[in-house]
Amino acid sequence: MSAFSAEQLGFIFSDALAEVVSTTSGFSLDVSSSDDNSGFYEMVGMMSLSGKNHGMLFISAGEPAMRVLCSFMTGVSEDEVTKDDIDDALCELVNMTAGSAKLRFNNTEHMFTLSPPFVISGKNMSFTTKKRVFVISRVLGDGKISLKLKVVFY
Repeated sequence: MSAFSAEQLGFIFSDALAEVVSTTSGFSLDVSSSDDNSGFYEMVGMMSLSGKNHGMLFISAGEPAMRVLCSFMTGVSEDEVTKDDIDDALCELVNMTAGSAKLRFNNTEHMFTLSPPFVISGKNMSFTTKKRVFVISRVLGDGKISLKLKVVFY
């Protein structure tokens, strides 16, 4: 992770997520804090990043926040948004965030390829690693919605 500092890497990914949310929903998210490495919210969208430095991108949110975001992203009322719609919206947030970050790493040692995104849902999920990894962790929100961003490089 030599070409970029941890702070720069965190900014690149959190800025990419904030830009995607703003573009797709109109919400303006700020990085409210550097998150500790605690658990996720009840829904986690993920994607593998493969390259010189392999990693995983995680974006997690609570169901109410994703219902609001999905409604704004699709134009479907919050009452009509289904679980499948929410899962699709979270996958799309992950996909677009990773794609935006990938463009920012163009022609650097941090270029990566992307796996398809997927979602895992459940209560009290936690984040545990078995070997030493480099973790970027941020919370982004605007008072109405909150998202956790984690990027793990190994």
